[in-house]
Amino acid sequence: MAGKVDVSRLPRTVALERGADGAPELVLLDQRLLPAEERTVRLRDWRAAVDAIRALAVRGAPAIGVAGAAAVALAAWERAAGPEPADAAAFLAGLEADGAAIAQARPTAVNLPWAVGRALGEARRLAAAGEPPRVVAEALADLAVELAAADEAANRALGAHGAALLPCDATILTHCNAGSLATAFYGTALGVVYAAAERGGVARVFADETRPVGQGARLTAWELARAGVPVTLICDDMAASLLASGAVDAVVVGADRVAANGDAANKIGTLGVAVLADRYGVPFYVAAPTSTVDLAVPDGAAIPIEERDPAEVLPAPIPGVDVWNPAFDVTPAGLITAIITERGAFAPADIARACA
Repeated sequence: MAGKVDVSRLPRTVALERGADGAPELVLLDQRLLPAEERTVRLRDWRAAVDAIRALAVRGAPAIGVAGAAAVALAAWERAAGPEPADAAAFLAGLEADGAAIAQARPTAVNLPWAVGRALGEARRLAAAGEPPRVVAEALADLAVELAAADEAANRALGAHGAALLPCDATILTHCNAGSLATAFYGTALGVVYAAAERGGVARVFADETRPVGQGARLTAWELARAGVPVTLICDDMAASLLASGAVDAVVVGADRVAANGDAANKIGTLGVAVLADRYGVPFYVAAPTSTVDLAVPDGAAIPIEERDPAEVLPAPIPGVDVWNPAFDVTPAGLITAIITERGAFAPADIARACA
């Protein structure tokens, strides 16, 4: 391996910080501008946070979960502010409405409603205990900070479990970006890569470009190079030839939602890679924290699939041409070798028991 792997070179993706006046601010690395520009934005309005999630300024299931919890904290702070004390019942009712809007910003990634639900549950608990709105708002800001720290810890544990599955000097194929940029820090699929690389166990990562938004080309390749991991960018339609060549030891991808039966939704194109990996006998791993497992969804058919703006595929419309632009597809459990979580690696059929 050329050079030393150092994840500390990577920027923090999402955090809740305090402004000079003590008010909470959602701090985001605007991923729409990468790799050309690293720009951090600071948001105090929860509506702007929702817009940032929808517009992919912040993206990746764990990262938008943290952003969602932070957005609830911003909404609580707004409702608790003002010269007159906020009415507790009206405060909670309004916050519930705000939380519902935040949770719908991206429909496929379950980490968003999971984190929003955590924040609203804490608000209900504190309100039932008689705490005033300002105390609730402060507690929700603290919770968002705690969720970011817990996400990093989970990713590091997940990475260690995944690294143990890889051979020495592994060559890995990944699709989309499930790295530090998709989480509070460290990453899920790329967390496995970093954990393996830190012990000298990664020869190279091949990154699919990931049409139509190019998360692999713009984000994964940039992130891996920044951390010092040898990386080669390929077009999506090159994955078949690469896997057929025998050069790849494992495929490692992330997930936006894992169903109770082990089916996994991830960025569009993941299913094709899984089919190819199965055809050529390459292990196919899904790396995701347990917060991404949705036990309320029995199988992949019940996972909502977000459809995005046709302009992502066809920037200049052509008369008479329609565009279908699903953001995700579902890989059946039968094509997944193991699901790697912070609790260990599990067969897809065992994921519900592992996360119960």
